[in-house]
This record gives sequence, C-alpha cells and structure tokens, in this order.
Amino acid sequence: MATAEPNSAAPIEPTASPAASIADPGALGLAGFAMTTFVLSTFNTGLLSDTLETVVLPLALFYGGLAQLLAGMWEFRRANTFAATAFSSYGAFWLAFAYYISHIAPKLPPAHAYQATGLFLLAWAVFTTYMIIPALRTSGAVLAVIVLLSVTFILLTIGAFAQSTGIDKVGGWTGYVTAAAAWYASCATAANSTWKRVVLPVWPLA
Repeated sequence: MATAEPNSAAPIEPTASPAASIADPGALGLAGFAMTTFVLSTFNTGLLSDTLETVVLPLALFYGGLAQLLAGMWEFRRANTFAATAFSSYGAFWLAFAYYISHIAPKLPPAHAYQATGLFLLAWAVFTTYMIIPALRTSGAVLAVIVLLSVTFILLTIGAFAQSTGIDKVGGWTGYVTAAAAWYASCATAANSTWKRVVLPVWPLA
C-alpha cells in the first residue's frame, strides 16, 4: 500500500527559543534578595536586639536562599549569564549564611570568631565588586544594586575585622539602601513584564 509523501512545500514551524516560554525570574530573585537584606540590616543597624537576629534564618533559607537560587537556575535557561551567576551566587550566600550563623559561628573560639566572619564577608565583597564590571552592561537599576551591595559588604568586612559596631551600623544603613534599590528593580521588572511596557524605568545600559 502506497504511503503519502510528505509535503516538502509545507512551511516549517520555527522552534521557539527556551527563553520564550519562561517568565522573567529577575523579579523573584531581586525580591528574595531585597527582603532578606532588609531584615538582616535591621540588626546590623542596631535597631533591634541581636537576640532576635535568628528571625533572618528562615528568610535566608527559603526566600533569599532557595527562591533566589531557583531564579538563578531559570536565568541559566534564559541564557542570561550575569543574572544566572548573580542570583545563584547570592542564593548560595544566604544558604551559607544561615548555616554559618546556626551551626558554625557558635562553635568558633570566641576570641577569634570575628576573624572568621570577616573572612566570610571579605570573600563576598571581592565577588560582588568584580560583578560591577558585567553589571555595566545590564541596567542602571541593577548596577545600583551591585554597587551598593559592594559598599555594604566592604563596610561589614571592615567592621568585622575591626570589631567596630559603628562601622557595622553604617554597613547596616547601606544595606537598607541596597534593599530599597533591589525592591525597586524587582517591582520594575514585574510591572514592566506584566504591563508589556515601561511602567517603571530601569535605565538600560546595553
């Protein structure tokens, strides 16, 4: 029995790019980062007692950590190297921070614990500072977040090594500004994507 030959003249449907079927995860990643940074900064500024600081751990695990890490994985799917690296890394930062505070810091020698904390923060200050370079090709909103976060990490690193609560407080207030910038970028990303037009400017740099 003869079979019909395929119609070679039939149009070939274009294959959709993987990114076309995935919503922009940037709003989620920025929101998770902003909220966790805001809560931690409340204690760095000294506005609330350190005895309540463990309230940040659930946020660090599930929102700043897990949700942001997932946002990073989705950014890999969208072929966005900068966002994938940033969200995955800062998601890992919050997970590592939660583990450090709950399991490592209590076991460190009290006389030298500040050095371990300073080293932890210094490594993240280095990473965040060099992320400014690729951020120059993203948007003004994202660049502001990375620059402010770099300053925050540097201040907190100095405060840890110097055992200076004054510098820690300045780092905490800078963290507040960082969180505000990240919340703005998150809101702009969500609003512009939902409205399909520019509702809140992000000032593209590319």
